[in-house]
Amino acid sequence: MMRKILLTLQLAFVITYPSSQILTPRQLFPGLFEAVQLSDIFPDNKTFVDATPKRDPVLIMKDYNEQKDKPGFDLKQFVVDNFVVPGSPTNIFKTDISLGVRKHIDTLWQVLYRRHDTVSKYSSLLTLPNDFVVPGGRFRETYYWDSYFTMLGLQESHKTQIIQNMINNFAYLIDKYGFIPNGTRTYYLTRSQPPFFSMMLDLLAKDEGDQVMVKYQSELIKEYEFWMRGAGKLGAGQAYRNVVRMPDGEILNRYWDESDKPREESFKKDVNAAKLTTQKPEDFYRNIRAAAESGWDFSTRWMDTTGKLETIQTTFIIPVDLNCLIYHLELSVAKSYQLQGNSSKYQVYLAKAMLRKKAILKYSWSEKDGWFMDYNWKLKHTTPFKTLAGVYPLEFNIAGTKQAARVASNLKTQFMKPGGLVTTLKRSGQQWDSPNAWAPLQYMAIDGLNNYHQYGLARSIGVNWVRTNTDVFNSTGKLMEKYNVIDTDVKAGGGEYPLQDGFGWTNGVLLNLLDRYHLDQP
Repeated sequence: MMRKILLTLQLAFVITYPSSQILTPRQLFPGLFEAVQLSDIFPDNKTFVDATPKRDPVLIMKDYNEQKDKPGFDLKQFVVDNFVVPGSPTNIFKTDISLGVRKHIDTLWQVLYRRHDTVSKYSSLLTLPNDFVVPGGRFRETYYWDSYFTMLGLQESHKTQIIQNMINNFAYLIDKYGFIPNGTRTYYLTRSQPPFFSMMLDLLAKDEGDQVMVKYQSELIKEYEFWMRGAGKLGAGQAYRNVVRMPDGEILNRYWDESDKPREESFKKDVNAAKLTTQKPEDFYRNIRAAAESGWDFSTRWMDTTGKLETIQTTFIIPVDLNCLIYHLELSVAKSYQLQGNSSKYQVYLAKAMLRKKAILKYSWSEKDGWFMDYNWKLKHTTPFKTLAGVYPLEFNIAGTKQAARVASNLKTQFMKPGGLVTTLKRSGQQWDSPNAWAPLQYMAIDGLNNYHQYGLARSIGVNWVRTNTDVFNSTGKLMEKYNVIDTDVKAGGGEYPLQDGFGWTNGVLLNLLDRYHLDQP
């Protein structure tokens, strides 16, 4: 019976990757992949997809098919014999707390540094032309939006060359695949992540000057074209991939994934979760994957009013943060043409940005809530949950003065907790909900508040967040992926994997705030 189930899964979960013919672990090891991922021989499904085959996958599969039905066959031993399995994160991230958190981060830049030329022939890792920094823990590869917040700290550490190298890697990915994948693994080639590439160029421009916009103009345009594919063919109320044409004709964006199959890195969890939903399995998997593209995997912001995972409806939602990022991308393309003296192209992209800004204000602002909300384009109203994504219009100077004041007031009365800003106001057990908080959202809120002269509130949030980070560091010798900011003595929880330490974006934002507010430890 088990063999029949595996065969059915094997046939059903064929994934086509339009961006390349690179094979994923599931495609390389049909049958073996499903057997391992459904067996619990590794607690984390990401372990096997990150394992490196010791020899040609064809030969491994030949041996597997010959041996799997024989008495005494040991699946785990077969995997260990044929793959280099990534080990559990070690205490290498723990340093002498007496040296202080700055010294710890300096050490971490070395610990998290990876050489680009060490990728095995059969690995799921995508090759890159330059060295890079990884987030840490189970995240052993480059991640798209993580990297921007990591770069904030690299800039404070005067490591401009590493920032340059990482940006060159992202430009390479855009040129090779037509977009920047979620992470640099074959199994991530069906989706991207929040588009921070243009923000990275702003960072680099602080050190290298505005001409970086011209240097990377072609990649900026390709990034934009990826997010806008098919926009010109849509009628009102229609959607295609990442674009939606709104009722009055405006074009806005949503998260999307090219695949409607279970994620390879979370295969068993997705298969089991699909059993609880009333959606068609392919719709459920697409919504799960689209939420993974958002980086907020998972949060009640993607669910119906019950806040249950089985109701996830990411593809119905116009996220306010995503559209603010694409607004910035449009402005960046416009700026690149302006620097070249091409006024006609400059005006074209500036007009696109202004139309998007108007649409964001129209669809996302809730006068009743005093907050920028996501918008459900299927139901034609804002979604029911306030989230920290609502600060993005402040970061990009989209909000009006009165709107920003109301956002600031709600941040102070609803989101601000002893340890920092909580991600949402709802406790659901998901990691992107209360009581958890994440470094990138603290940074976007602080930076956005400063744009509207809310300096006192911004500093208070920064002080609370730095204290949370340093208190945990002083008790554990580590910096974490996320934090519990309500019960600050309790570790953050939720999510599909244990709490990770390292951690790229935490290090980056912490260092930025330490320097911004002169909050150094003794």
